[in-house]
Amino acid sequence: MKWNYGKQDWKLISRGLENCYLMTNGLGGFSSLTMTGAAARNDHAFLMACVQAPNHRYNLVHRLKEELIFPEKDGGAEADAEKRAEADAGAGQEIRRMLSTQEFAEGEPETGCRYLSFFSWEDAPVWRFLADGVEIIKEAGLEHGSNRAALRYEITNRSRREAALQVTPFYQFVPKGKDMGERQRIVSMPSGRVHAENAASGCPDLYLRTNGELESIPRVQEKLYYSYDACDGRRETGRTETDHRIRIAVPAGESRTLEIVFETERSERSAGWIITGMKERRKALRQQAHFQSETAGALAAAADQFVSRRDSTKGETILAGYPFFEDWGRDTMIALPGICLSTGRYETAKSILRTFAVNERDGLMPNLFPEGGNEPMYNTADAALLFINCVYLYFRKTRDTAFVEEMYPVMERIVKGYMQGTRFGIHMDTDGLIAAGQGLDQVTWMDVRVGEILPTPRHGKPVEINAYWYNALRIMEALGRKAGKADGCGPDYGALAEQVKRSFTEKFWDQERGCLKDVLSAMDAKKDSVETGSVHAQNQIRCNQIWAVSLPFTMLDRDKERQIVETVFEKLYTPYGLRTLEAGDREFHPFYGGPMEERDMAYHQGTVWVFPLGAYYLAYLKVHDYSEEAKQTVKEQLETLEPALREGCIGQLPEIYDGENPVSSKGCFAQAWSVGEILRVYDALENNGQEPI
Repeated sequence: MKWNYGKQDWKLISRGLENCYLMTNGLGGFSSLTMTGAAARNDHAFLMACVQAPNHRYNLVHRLKEELIFPEKDGGAEADAEKRAEADAGAGQEIRRMLSTQEFAEGEPETGCRYLSFFSWEDAPVWRFLADGVEIIKEAGLEHGSNRAALRYEITNRSRREAALQVTPFYQFVPKGKDMGERQRIVSMPSGRVHAENAASGCPDLYLRTNGELESIPRVQEKLYYSYDACDGRRETGRTETDHRIRIAVPAGESRTLEIVFETERSERSAGWIITGMKERRKALRQQAHFQSETAGALAAAADQFVSRRDSTKGETILAGYPFFEDWGRDTMIALPGICLSTGRYETAKSILRTFAVNERDGLMPNLFPEGGNEPMYNTADAALLFINCVYLYFRKTRDTAFVEEMYPVMERIVKGYMQGTRFGIHMDTDGLIAAGQGLDQVTWMDVRVGEILPTPRHGKPVEINAYWYNALRIMEALGRKAGKADGCGPDYGALAEQVKRSFTEKFWDQERGCLKDVLSAMDAKKDSVETGSVHAQNQIRCNQIWAVSLPFTMLDRDKERQIVETVFEKLYTPYGLRTLEAGDREFHPFYGGPMEERDMAYHQGTVWVFPLGAYYLAYLKVHDYSEEAKQTVKEQLETLEPALREGCIGQLPEIYDGENPVSSKGCFAQAWSVGEILRVYDALENNGQEPI
């Protein structure tokens, strides 16, 4: 699936900063700039290298300044003041056409987008420039499995004078998200080695290879302005530096190709080889997924961008989102079925599940993996239950009994931990339901904490945790025999599941509103001073109830499930995701933005999230028995989501949108569980779902 953009998409410099591309290398490193080539965020980079997968990342090549230079001006150029730039010392009457675009904290921006005639993204980003009879086609690529980024410029000079393309890389050599220190200095060698004096510990050197002329220049510093960080209350400016540039001359009437490779380890790989390899990999991923839908095929290739090696566990993992997030347990367990199973990447799924299995503790799965010798964090009530669901969904796809036998003891420990009680107040109550959360610990996905404030307090019995719990018990019952467990030799998971079903139906169902309560409060209303707030939180209409319908094993009768689907559609549905809180609630926040505290207060209080949309569509198909009419309805609604792939990060789905009017992507511009959950919907549409085993 190819996305094309033209000059109307950057008629204002601000418009050209709205969308970006993303390339990843399977190590946690990436390349991402706007479609006009600008760094609009401090986390943008042409090469964000990762030296210890997946989180030890360094912003090495931050941006590229690109100019087309003619040796002397003609009358037309002299008359156009906007097309003239100050000549370098001794450069005489050179004429410069700025091709790059960038905003600065001081001074005028570079507006090379005026010469950019076309941008496209399919399997690699492609730019086409046209200036004064010279056409330049630029491609970029990132090699999978290494910190190696490539540029290839095809320059066709149809003018009557010699032209030269000049590329000036600007560097940072800082950990991701940081800014250059005042004592840092970029130093390059004639051999192409580039390093930073006084750089942070662990920052690698960089090697530059090119068939162009590498020229030393007086040290140049820039102070960039990041418009997309500014609007979110993040750091607005950043410094870059360089002391060299790359140049290639193109005689009149001739063509030349300029190749540039940036790498942290020396190699002989050409830019063309790297770019071609990336394209072929993405095409192979689409073929492996076997989707009929072109959009689903594009999402299958997008899904690969989240899969990364994790050095500390010697396995694979799923990064939650770009550019901000690392790999988290909850996000991984939600994203894995779509990212891996719907795309046919079963060995990847096994590697990830094994990584989590060996890190199970007290019946819990890590929410954040260890870095630098630190212990994992286990502050999640849902990751372990979703792990059980992932094993089941994997088996349903593969019928791999040996893997079930391998994982079943871990699954038993999880259920035992929840039954007997474990960390963070996670325990089974006398009614069979699971309670979780204590103090300031937020252990569901709505986990924001602002100082001593819990914007979305869900201590008690959250609806989706108990839906996951019932689903897990039924899976233990279904897979027990597959794992070689004889009847009567262990807990009676079926009997416990029946108790959970009775309690859940009795206590969560709201007959008057035709939906489920969001959380059964753990607070004693007679003793607690926040009785009113507790009752209000319990009765808020939130998207969490949709998982009580969409999971493989559910507790409610079909009529109640239909009512939930209709209530969610009426109160929470948007074409780009589900609202986290109905708009009529007194705590609803219509807008997500501003300083971090303001953003956090809105994060789960109405903000639209893409990933629950997958559960909604799966629930809709289920309650309508996968009828042709229901499938057609979902297909048409998915069509309204397709334009989202053109906005923000091209070819990706974002984390969130504003709650009131979701028109612009916010948060992470590429989110794993957003892509994964929508892929599951396409999978279900093309395979009519799958019956439980």
